[in-house]
Amino acid sequence: KVRIMVGISVIVPVHNSQCWLDECLKSVWEQDFKQTMELSIFNDASKDGSAEIIAKWKIKLEDAGVPVVVGSNDSAQPRGVGFAKNQAIMQSSGTYLCFLDSDDVMMPQRVRLQYEAAIQHPNSIIGCQVRREPPESTERYTRWINNLTEEQLLTQVFTSHGPTVIMPTWFCSREWFYHVGKFDEGGKVSDTLIQIHVGLFCVSDLRGFGSSGFSEILESIPLIVTAFCDVDEKKIAKGFYTFEESEERPKPKIPICHFREATPPFIICVKQDLTGGAFEMNLNMLNLKEGMDYYHFN
Repeated sequence: KVRIMVGISVIVPVHNSQCWLDECLKSVWEQDFKQTMELSIFNDASKDGSAEIIAKWKIKLEDAGVPVVVGSNDSAQPRGVGFAKNQAIMQSSGTYLCFLDSDDVMMPQRVRLQYEAAIQHPNSIIGCQVRREPPESTERYTRWINNLTEEQLLTQVFTSHGPTVIMPTWFCSREWFYHVGKFDEGGKVSDTLIQIHVGLFCVSDLRGFGSSGFSEILESIPLIVTAFCDVDEKKIAKGFYTFEESEERPKPKIPICHFREATPPFIICVKQDLTGGAFEMNLNMLNLKEGMDYYHFN
């Protein structure tokens, strides 16, 4: 069978997705992109009605001029989302790849706008803003996704939120995808062998830790903590924390100072958007440059 090259392949991995799949595939059908586009969908050992929904939408999409390529893992066990995405990509033919999770929907203009951006930036992964349903779910995460600056796309990759360009919004050229490499299919990440250089450091913002928090930190890293930084005037006035659990005599005393006395560079392990703006205001007060003077790591 001759494979016809198309401009864009929409890549959809599926596993037991019948609750959302109708709406997901409807959003592919509603795209306003006028050039050639196909749907490449891989069903990874679904046990629900996903296969029937795929078959129904294959007819409807192809009637609308959108070819549909369907692959499946028919074994008893799923192989995982990385495997399913790789299979969907390998069976597709588009010059560009548009990733779509089976429990997500696309706005009608998504493919068109990301394609236009990818033409301008061929060696990039193109993302986009998102809207959550229901709107109040994961409010902090959604605000973070939608308000990152261009610089923060690089500097905030170490936060607990994960990649700054979130996976369900990815759009890139096939050439660039293979240049970077396929998705990992191994499941859990193995223990990584890393040589770590640790310097002396201070620990900032211990609100809510209590005495047990100080102790836990000092028990794990007693030789490299030189100070605790805080905003609590009572702790700062006391001037030090005594490590009572230590077997040393005299017991070690760790200085407590105001956070303004700390010297960059900083690795900031405090979650953002949780203190009504107080943490962010304190950070802005220091007039530091993110990516040079500090990184968020939380």
